Amino acid sequence: MGICGTAMGNAALLARAMGHEVFGADTGMYPPMSEQLAASDATVYEGYDPKRLEKLKPDLVVVGNVIGRGHVEMEWLLETHRFPFISLPAFLHDFILTGRKKIVVSGTHGKTTTTTLTSYLLRANEEYCGWLIGGVPHDLPGGSQLGDLHAAFVIEGDEYDSAFFDKRSKFIHYWPDILVINNMEFDHADIFRDLEDIKRTFRHVTRLVPANGFILMNGDDDNVLSLLPMGWTQILRVGMREENDLRIAGFQETPEGSRFSLIWKGKLWREVKWRIGGLYNARNLAMAALAAGLALHPSDPTRLNLDAVASFKGVRRRQELLADENGQVVVEDFGHHPTAIRDTILSMKNRFPGYLITACFEPRSNTARTNVLQNDFTQALSLADTIYLGHVHRADKLSSEQRLDTETMAAIWKKEGRQAMAFSDNKALLAQLQADAAKHVTDGIKCVTVFFSNGSFDGIIAAFADHVKSL
Repeated sequence: MGICGTAMGNAALLARAMGHEVFGADTGMYPPMSEQLAASDATVYEGYDPKRLEKLKPDLVVVGNVIGRGHVEMEWLLETHRFPFISLPAFLHDFILTGRKKIVVSGTHGKTTTTTLTSYLLRANEEYCGWLIGGVPHDLPGGSQLGDLHAAFVIEGDEYDSAFFDKRSKFIHYWPDILVINNMEFDHADIFRDLEDIKRTFRHVTRLVPANGFILMNGDDDNVLSLLPMGWTQILRVGMREENDLRIAGFQETPEGSRFSLIWKGKLWREVKWRIGGLYNARNLAMAALAAGLALHPSDPTRLNLDAVASFKGVRRRQELLADENGQVVVEDFGHHPTAIRDTILSMKNRFPGYLITACFEPRSNTARTNVLQNDFTQALSLADTIYLGHVHRADKLSSEQRLDTETMAAIWKKEGRQAMAFSDNKALLAQLQADAAKHVTDGIKCVTVFFSNGSFDGIIAAFADHVKSL
C-alpha cells in the first residue's frame, strides 16, 4: 500500500529481485518512482479497492506510513483479518537486512546523498553491496539493489515513524553495524514534540550498535554530540573541528565544484576535487568515505580507494541542474527544511557568482505546511534575491492558527527590499517565472531559479525548465 513512495517503491523492486511476485496501489503517482516501477515486473494500480485486494490474495501486505485509519483497504483488512500485514521497516528487517552487515545513514539532512555515496564507493572498491536509497542516483543502477547477500547493505535510516500501528522510528528496525549520524535538528513536528523528543529516538537507535560496530558522529553538531557518552561501541567524529577523527580541511567552492582535504587521525587521507558543491556535501562525502572504509577495512579505513569521487554526479532532485540557457539556470532541490534551504542557496551563490537567485518554495511536508518553523524558513529564504512561495499543500487540512502564513513571510521580505510573492495557485507562480525569465533575457540579467519541494510542485518545475530551454 503506497507503492509509489520512494522507499516503498524501491523496497518493492528489492522484493522483485528476490523472486517475489509484487503488486501495489497508490494515488497521485508521479516520477521518478512511477517510471521505475513501470519498467519492472511489479503491477501497480491507481487507487485502492478492497475487492481487488481480496481477489489478488497476497501472502503479505506491506503498509506504508502514508496509510492510516479510514483507508478503505486497511479498514477491510482490520475487519476481516484476511491477510497478514507488516510495516515497511519491519519488512526490510525480516526479508532484506537479516544476516548482512548494515550501514545505516541517519540525520535530519543528507541521508540520500550520503547513502548514495557510501554505496557508490563500495561498488567502486569491488564490494557488491546492496542499498536502499530514498531517491534516484545518477551513478548507480537505480535506488535499490539487492547485491551480494554476503556483502554490506547500505540504507537510509529515517527517524520518521514506521506505520500508524508502529510509532517507532524506521531506523529502530534496521539494527545497524555502522551508524552514521549526519546531523540533528527539530523536524517532523507532526510526530515529535521538540528537539529533545528527536534526541530520544536517536538514543534508542545508538543502543542497537554492537561493540564491534561504529557510530560516526557529526563532530561539528552540538546536538549530535549531546548523545554522548556511548561506551558500548566505537565512536568516531567527522567534521571541520580540530578534534574530529576525520577532518575536512581547506574547503573551497567555485563554479567548477569544490575542493578540500580529508585528514584521518592527523594524516592526509585524500585531496578531494569534485564537481559537487556545498560544504554539506563535503561532510556527506567524509561520512560516506569513512563508513565504506570501515566496512571493508575496520583497522585502516584509508585503504579505501577514493578515485571514483571525481566522477560522482549526485542524486536526482538534489541541487539538480535542469536547464541553462541565455543566462537562465534552473535547479531542482528536495530541500524542505530551513537549514537545507539556507545551505543550498549559499552554495548557489558560490557556484553562480553575479547571478540573481530566485527561490521558489512549496510548503509541502507535514512540518513545512505549518508555522512551527516559519521564522526559520523566513530567514533561510531571505538569502535569495527573489522569493516566490507556492500554495501550501493541503492547506484546507490546517487551521489558520496552524498553517504557514506565506502572506506574512512575503510582506517581511518586501520590507527588506526583495521581490517576494505568495501564490495561492502554483500555475500563477509559473506564469510569473516565465515573465521574469523573458525580462531577464531581454535585459541581459543572469538568474538562477531554485525550486525547493519534496513533492511535484504541481508539475511547474519541469514546465519552467522546458520554457527556459526554449528561450
